[in-house]
Amino acid sequence: MPIRLLSPEVASQIAAGEVVERPASVVKELVENALDAGARQLTIQVEEAGKRVIEVADDGLGIQPGELELAIARHATSKLSSAEDLFQIATLGFRGEALASIGSVSRLSITSRPPDQAVGLRLKVEGGLSSRPEPAGAPVGTVVRVENLFYNVPARLKFLKHDTTERRQIDNLVTQYALAYPNVRVMLRQEGRISLQTTGNGNRREVLAALYGVDTARQMIEVMAREDGMEVSGFISPTSLTRSNRREINFFVNGRPVQDSTLAAAVVQAYHTLLMVGRFPFAVLFLQLSPQEVDVNVHPTKAEIRFRDASRAFTGVQRAVRRALLTHTPVPDLEPPAMRWQFPTAGEALPAASTDAAHQEWSEHTDDATHTPQEWIVRNAMPSTRSAAGNPAAPPAPAQPGLHSQFQASLLRLVGQLANTYLVAEGPDGLYLIDQHAAHERVLFERLLAQHEQASQMPVQTLLNPAAVDLPPAAARLLADQLPLLQHLGFHVESFGLSSFLVRAIPSLLARLDPAAALRVVVEDFEEDETPLQTELESRLAARVCKRAAVKGGQSLTVEEQHALLEDLQKCASPRTCPHGRPTMIHISVDLLERQFGRKGAR
Repeated sequence: MPIRLLSPEVASQIAAGEVVERPASVVKELVENALDAGARQLTIQVEEAGKRVIEVADDGLGIQPGELELAIARHATSKLSSAEDLFQIATLGFRGEALASIGSVSRLSITSRPPDQAVGLRLKVEGGLSSRPEPAGAPVGTVVRVENLFYNVPARLKFLKHDTTERRQIDNLVTQYALAYPNVRVMLRQEGRISLQTTGNGNRREVLAALYGVDTARQMIEVMAREDGMEVSGFISPTSLTRSNRREINFFVNGRPVQDSTLAAAVVQAYHTLLMVGRFPFAVLFLQLSPQEVDVNVHPTKAEIRFRDASRAFTGVQRAVRRALLTHTPVPDLEPPAMRWQFPTAGEALPAASTDAAHQEWSEHTDDATHTPQEWIVRNAMPSTRSAAGNPAAPPAPAQPGLHSQFQASLLRLVGQLANTYLVAEGPDGLYLIDQHAAHERVLFERLLAQHEQASQMPVQTLLNPAAVDLPPAAARLLADQLPLLQHLGFHVESFGLSSFLVRAIPSLLARLDPAAALRVVVEDFEEDETPLQTELESRLAARVCKRAAVKGGQSLTVEEQHALLEDLQKCASPRTCPHGRPTMIHISVDLLERQFGRKGAR
């Protein structure tokens, strides 16, 4: 094919594809322009997930009348004038592509009035073609309205995600800028409903409270450190407040929200040995350093950056977070850790606590008359430490007979608990190591589904005092859409404010679970582009809630609780795996033991 020059319209649409990926991209560019203009008040309105209308109004400096037409020209910017300026950028925008790109794929109107002008001007752009500016009454500042996004490139519309996903993208984006600029009053309205509103008084912890709830904001640990010309500030979560993924580790470099895996790794490293495996901290951190130390011109959307000295940034963040953690984390209790079973040497007495508990257990086994209480303890290896107050729910009492009848009698004999995480049991053909968390997940899951299938109405536990739960705007929107499904599963939840909910009842089976934690788990683990909850099977939702309700690895169980969990697991229809497919037990056969000890097959 012959080489030809593209028409300006086609070239503009191709360039727009790099800057305007989705409605949230438009919101990002317009919000950054407003902040660069010195706005102290920012109002964002979105309709039909941004496909029909996106409007951003600010009270900034506005655009001078003679520059309004130039503002929509490609590569026209007031942020830099030479290539050297690229390495000392102190503003959010700098390329001069945003308005031109947006105007090429939408119907765009800009109304602006500088403080020194009596009236404003309005300029309209449709598909990249602009009209002459016209006088218009307007307050000081700028209003940019984007209508019918991608109307002239319908193929782009087909690649957009579900409206719920696009709204969540906008919610998350505006949330980030509200955190980065607490001195700006931000209001986001989607589909006529206010999703986010901040006061703009400069108190960042107050913004956290508006986004995540007062209780979460109160717990957050403040970080403030300066080292080698770099300042690290913000908030991190205590070890008791965690998430199931890294999505809520947020970074802002010189006021710009960025995605940087190196910085996220530094935060996770700072929590090393302080969090359970699979749990991650929640952090909002701000880095201030010389613009010459950061290259922001490495990605079309400016979401990624490159540090001149990445190792210095990593070390600075890791040290700042670790120092704040150690300063605010209380000194651990110096009581002895939960007992790891050891056989006593000749003439050595067992610990009094274990002896007392074992005597009671031994007295219930009157048929074991051939052993003294201490011999019985050694034979059965029973830990006796009870679970600490505040631990996750312990296994409930054994299920009523008849749930599953394939086990007429217990096939496994409990030996004890290992490392407060595994149950050790003896079976007819060897030894079984049982993961207590995975096992309890399976037990709760099958009970919850059985109740759901057998009862016309799920048995629920009504709360004496309804539990209030505050969620970020994106999570609140997702949850609000799923209230009927939650009702069907036994969660009685109602909206209570912008991003708040009241939990009035939960399934009876989960009565020991913290109601707020039960509700948060519904939305906590969803990935950005994961299937919306309404298309997810109820069994998957039940599995997620049961995972949170189950006992955890590291939680000490009483002997009675160990026996109950073992019996309940044997009554399950699928006792070998948890609802997520992870094995609940590992079998070590007698034959393998004999080979390992050289009793069989030894040469």
